[in-house]
Formats: sequence, C-alpha cells, structure tokens
Amino acid sequence: MATTTFKYSVRDKTGKVVTGKLEGESREAVSSKLRSMGYIILDLNEDRLAQLNKIQFGTSIKTKDITIFARQFATMINAGLSLTKCLSILAAQSESKELRDIISQVGRDVEAGQSLSDAMSKHPKVFPPIFVNMVRAGETGGVLDEVLLRVADHFENEAALKGRIKSAMTYPIAMGSLVMIVLAAMMIFVVPTFETMFASMGGELPGLTKAMVAISDGARSWPGLVFVAVVIGITVAFRTWKSTENGRYIWDGIKLRMPVFGSLVRKIALAKFTRTFGTLVSAGVPILSALDIVGDTAGNEVVSRAVKKVRAAIKEGETIAKPLAESPVFPSMLVQMIAVGEETGALDAMLNKIADFYDEEVSTAVDGLTSLIEPLMMASLGGVVGLIVISLYLPMFNIITLINAG
Repeated sequence: MATTTFKYSVRDKTGKVVTGKLEGESREAVSSKLRSMGYIILDLNEDRLAQLNKIQFGTSIKTKDITIFARQFATMINAGLSLTKCLSILAAQSESKELRDIISQVGRDVEAGQSLSDAMSKHPKVFPPIFVNMVRAGETGGVLDEVLLRVADHFENEAALKGRIKSAMTYPIAMGSLVMIVLAAMMIFVVPTFETMFASMGGELPGLTKAMVAISDGARSWPGLVFVAVVIGITVAFRTWKSTENGRYIWDGIKLRMPVFGSLVRKIALAKFTRTFGTLVSAGVPILSALDIVGDTAGNEVVSRAVKKVRAAIKEGETIAKPLAESPVFPSMLVQMIAVGEETGALDAMLNKIADFYDEEVSTAVDGLTSLIEPLMMASLGGVVGLIVISLYLPMFNIITLINAG
C-alpha cells in the first residue's frame, strides 16, 4: 500500500519539542505511531515536497556504495560512536548525493526516536528487506557491527556473482549486435547497389540472389516497417505478460528447463537462495522471517513459490529439509547438506558452504558457455556475411558464362 510522508512537531516525555518526518498509510496511522512512542503531538501535516520527490523511476545508488556504507558503519559502531554520530559522518563523506540525502534522513529519524531498522525501511530501493531485517536482528541481539559486516560481505558476494555473469554475456551480446548491424547494412546499402547493376546487365537472376533482393526491398519499404512494428509489438506484449505473476512463473519455469542455459539459471537461483538464507540465519533472523525475505528476493518465481511452500510446512512443525526434498527445484545434495546443518546446529555455516559451492559451479558453467558461444557466434557472423556475398556473386558468374559462350 502506498505511504505518505508527514511532517510532525511533538513534545517528548522531558518536555522537549522534537520535529521530523514520518511515513504512514494515513494521518491516523502516523498519529497513532507517534503516540505509541510516547510523544504528545503538537502539529502533523502532509509533506507535499517529500511526495513530489518520491516521483522517480529508480535509484542511481550502486551496490558498491551500499557495501562501503555498511562496512564503514560497522567500523564506527565498533569504535564506540553513537548511531546519530555515525550517520552524520557517513552522510558527510558519501560521494553519492542521493545516498547522502537518504543517510541524513535516516539520521534525523533515528534522532527523533525511531529504530535504525525502521528508519531504513522507509527507503526500500536503497535498503532492501535483507538489509533491514538483518539490522533489526543486530539491534535486538546487540551485535549491530557484526551484522553490518555480514551485510557488506553478502552484497560483495552478490556483486561478484553478477559481475561474472555480466562479463560472460558481454561478448555474445556484442557479437550478436555486430551480426545484426552487418546484416542490416548489407541489406539496406550493399544489395540495392548490386540490384541496379544486375538490372542493367539483364538475364535471369539465381534463386538465392532473388531471395536476397526481395529481403532487401522489403527491409527498405513498408513490409520492413510492418516487420519492425510486429517485432516491437511482440516484445512489448511479451514483457507485459512476463511482468504478471502467472507469466513470470511460466517463463521462469521455461528458463529452468532450457537446454544448456537451464542448468546455469538453476545454479544461479540456488546460489542466491542459499547465500541469502545463510546470511539471514547467521545474523539471527528467525527462520520464518528469513524464508519470507528469501522467497521475495529469489529472482525466480518457481524458486520463490517453492520457498513459500517450504515456509508453510515449517510453520506446521516440519524440518527445513523435508519440504525442500519434496520440491523438484532443490537437488538432493543441497537438501542433504541442509539436513546435516539442522542436525548439527550449524545451519548457517552449511548454507554458506553450499552457496560457495554453487558460486564455483556458476563460474565453471559460465566459462564453459563462453568457450562454447564464442566459436558459434563467429561461425554465425561468417555464415551470414558469406551467404550474402555468394548470393551477390552468383549472377556475375552467370554473366561471365554468357559472355564466354557468346
């Protein structure tokens, strides 16, 4: 549900007037929350400027910025500085203006009496649920500095995994784009030149050349525009369908069953599942709350639904391993290692070991796919260009044959 930002002026138990901002679903909800915190409300109004600032399409803050923030925050807390002092220093030295403003707002909310986790939860685009819940667990257990270091480690591992996948996909995407550009350039500029020359020479064109000329003519006239419009329409429709819950579930299931790529998709999803789950359990987040977060951040709807079923079974008194074994998403090795972790009381350590294993599996799979895709892309580029060149030179051979015969 959408929230609204309210500016408030209240009097605390000592009689001091405190001002600040607080988000809530309604004026009544914010008023109730302030009273529950022991404040006497003097003034409470909607913050119009804050509502305008919320109209944005995303955030420019990078994962690296959040990782540095968490690590520096942990160091300062360990040194004995107060939360408000830490946040003030972190805001002043942040290189990102957007992050600087958000840290300052978090600092003001903490100074106004809110917990650090509640203050961070107002900025979900910057502090995701895993961050907020780990901070909440750290506040409860009095180990906030340790938890923040775990948060930093988690985001660094996530960034490293994404970086490996991104670097592996750069070459295929670049080569695919090059193939399309070369094909389009030859069809739009090269083939028409040869078509004019063929027409002046006369004679019957070979079938392959006729096909290339027809494709070139189509690309430069209304059939080409229709084709582009159809492709755009199909792309938009597919993305719209994929954004629905059912569409995302079906598409994610297809990705898991894809030949060659399906295995990689599964390993990435399992690496993310075990890494996030292990990090939350290590921080002291309750199992059910941890599974809620893992299910929402799995990155694959099939895995997400499987995790939610596991959570429901655990709520009824089952162990973690048993409902995991009933889902085809989770391999037996993962299930057995989690079962051992439960029995020995070292679930968090076992989950992190599984995550390390799948990280290595992803790296190996990505390297293998890269070595497989590179020659395929080169062969595709050579095949496309070669086919066009052959189709353009065939008529010349026919003309030379006619000249020699004459």
